[in-house]
Amino acid sequence: MNLPADLARLRFDARFTEALPADPLTLAQPRIVQGAAYSFCAPTPVPAPRLLAWSADCAWLLGLPAQPDDADAAAGIFAGNRLLPGSQPYATCYGGHQFGQWAGQLGDGRALMLGTVIGPAGLRQEVQLKGAGLTPYSRHADGRAVLRSSLREYLCSEAMHHLGVPTTRALCLVATGEPVVRDMFYDGHPQAEPGAIVTRVAESFLRFGHFELPAARGDTALLKALLDHALTTHFPTLGAPSRDAYVALFREVCRRTAGLVAHWLRVGFVHGVMNTDNLSLLGLTIDYGPYGWLDAFDPGFTPNTTDRGGRYAYAEQARVAGWNLACLANALLPLVEDASALEAALETYSDHFERSYLGVLRDKLGLPAQAGDAAAQADFGLASALFACFAEVETDMTIFYRRLARIAPGASPQAALEEIAPAFYAAPTEAARARFAEWLTHWQARLASSPEDPAARRARMDAANPWLIPRNWLAQQAIDAASAGDMQPLERLMRALREPYREQPDHADLAARRPDWARHAPGCAALSCSS
Repeated sequence: MNLPADLARLRFDARFTEALPADPLTLAQPRIVQGAAYSFCAPTPVPAPRLLAWSADCAWLLGLPAQPDDADAAAGIFAGNRLLPGSQPYATCYGGHQFGQWAGQLGDGRALMLGTVIGPAGLRQEVQLKGAGLTPYSRHADGRAVLRSSLREYLCSEAMHHLGVPTTRALCLVATGEPVVRDMFYDGHPQAEPGAIVTRVAESFLRFGHFELPAARGDTALLKALLDHALTTHFPTLGAPSRDAYVALFREVCRRTAGLVAHWLRVGFVHGVMNTDNLSLLGLTIDYGPYGWLDAFDPGFTPNTTDRGGRYAYAEQARVAGWNLACLANALLPLVEDASALEAALETYSDHFERSYLGVLRDKLGLPAQAGDAAAQADFGLASALFACFAEVETDMTIFYRRLARIAPGASPQAALEEIAPAFYAAPTEAARARFAEWLTHWQARLASSPEDPAARRARMDAANPWLIPRNWLAQQAIDAASAGDMQPLERLMRALREPYREQPDHADLAARRPDWARHAPGCAALSCSS
């Protein structure tokens, strides 16, 4: 069967596989792989691939059309049933710290790289199937993925892009036509679920763990080959491989990671499983597993049922990112051979994060940017006082900030409270109302000290505070419908999420507070690593 013209045009670049050593075995049998950055292995065919969703925005990155020329052919390609010319699939080898403990070899257990596609204007994008079957790194699993988790990754990857958060992307979602057994909450109740594969796209899927594993094994040659590849391919402006360039690369990773976490806090995103193997070298959001979103503001919220201690809770993400960066620094030490240089670079992370987060808070609250430590501390203090107000009454973070921007200059405390009232999940007590009123008075006084035009301030706030986010309960509704064969809820949600900062009256129900039924519902408030 001939390939459709759109898919036939894709061209692959083999820079990664040519630059780095391969596993000499090509079997998909799970095993320990030594001295190799990746293993060649083929996807496992599925019985009935069917294209469920296709992202026109992501397709553009690869030079593909807004809709595939032949949906059936695209489904076969992106299910792994047929390989494109030039594609030689492989799974990469990496390790990582999971929940603070060294886990040894991990690797792409259910992900397979089709290769790197050269898109428009020479953009290089790695294309990866998630859920395409066994690899040498599958350990005791089957290498498959369920519709539930695949749809969540497809949805959130594209939503995060439109929210302005650095992220991997998702090209399409394909049903496999076969069931996959998963124990969603690891409680001894496995169930067969519909299988699906999501096609992920990114400039690079390199993770901190890619460097940790060879460092832990004392394989300095492989470590250097990986780092040199990352430097020359993804950070070419930092110079040719050298100790100084390695330190500069690490410093840049610290900067990007700080900005990424500040974005997460801005939109209320909780990654859920910030192991070092789930942190991107390029500062992208990667591996959408048991992620969640703040409905009611709660610094201790984590959607991951496996994370009983709250290690990866919303308010812990900045700290954990710094811990993970320290692990990466340790991995680079055998090449840099200068702990003080890496420590100095690592110290820039907290500075970058503080500046980024301060900018986030100022934009969300409409506060003017002012130089100096005193102004910064005052603005951090105002934000902390607001978080204390949130603790008084269950408050929807996303709705609160959008309503805050609509409070007229000089509005009375009563009028201001009425404006933000739709963000409350329950009627506030008199004490809570008094505390919010006091905060609003301080906030208005802070705004009055700035000459910024109120319309410009509101526009700045609206650009920082999304009107719509892909809340877990919205994703669960789309999952339930898709499982019954109805893709329209997902399609509608994806259309609305392309403009998450614009109020869309036709989609007002998607921007509502979390309904009561979703408060403790599986897939809405509680997820597992199989999600």
